[in-house]
Amino acid sequence: MTNIGYYIFVLVAIIVAFLVVKKVASCMIKSVILIALVVLLAAIYYLYFMQ
Repeated sequence: MTNIGYYIFVLVAIIVAFLVVKKVASCMIKSVILIALVVLLAAIYYLYFMQ
C-alpha cells in the first residue's frame, strides 16, 4: 500500500470516529477526549510512517 493509501485510511478512520462520537457521546468532555486521541493517533502515524 502506498502512502496515499495510508492517508485515505487515516482520513476514513477520523471521519468514522467523529461520527461515532457524535452519535454516542453528546457530552463535550467526551468529544474533546476523543479528538485528543485522534490527534495523538495521527501524530503517531505521521512519526512512524514518515521516517
